[in-house]
Amino acid sequence: MKAKAAPKAILQQIARIQRMERGKLCPMGAGAYCNHQTWEKGRNRVRYVSREQVENLQKAIDGYQQYLKLTQAYADEIIRRTRQAQPAKPSRATKQTKRKRLKPL
Repeated sequence: MKAKAAPKAILQQIARIQRMERGKLCPMGAGAYCNHQTWEKGRNRVRYVSREQVENLQKAIDGYQQYLKLTQAYADEIIRRTRQAQPAKPSRATKQTKRKRLKPL
């Protein structure tokens, strides 16, 4: 089983991300541009990006994806710790533990 990362370590990894951008890159055939598509204010926003800018933009998009994964891992770890700290309650009785009364014929 995978070892759980400490929340502090996850936050440090998040702090090391220097570039972020939402969206995705879509190549435009053999042209000199790519489409950068993002969702903003309820609408799809598209902008053209030159081939020279694609590498830096892709690194920023990858940074955002890494950020999302790390924040999910952070939330999962905090939730796990919260659940561990809660006192255990006896579970509800199941159908097997309840006695049913037999109806007279």
